[in-house]
Amino acid sequence: MQYTFKVYPKGRGRECYRVIQISGGETLDALCRVIIGAFEFDGGHMYEFCMNNRMYDTGNYQSDGDVKFQRSTKEKIDRLRLVNGQKFSLHYDFGDDWMFVINVQRIAEAEEKNTPCVIQGKGSVAQYPDWDEFE
Repeated sequence: MQYTFKVYPKGRGRECYRVIQISGGETLDALCRVIIGAFEFDGGHMYEFCMNNRMYDTGNYQSDGDVKFQRSTKEKIDRLRLVNGQKFSLHYDFGDDWMFVINVQRIAEAEEKNTPCVIQGKGSVAQYPDWDEFE
């Protein structure tokens, strides 16, 4: 399957967003890398995908989580059983608590696995907007 997601920082969907296409054979880890790269954020922070849009919920898929107690972000997107119009979140950088809303815009059959890509975007957001004050 091929998924098209509209992704935006919570509360900024009109002024700042990215539309991303990704194969269902990719993992949530790959989706996170595409989202973070699309917004030009620094990588390396912990994150979780919040399927019910609540941070730290036991049903979330967490990076570097305890595999015995958490669902892993190594899960393939196709296995999530997403539907058109569904919304879930990416909680990124547990210190700064960035929340990205992910809206499933389209799910289509795909004959082959395609490279994840950003097909549309608008605006920008600074990951660390206050850093200029300290320089």
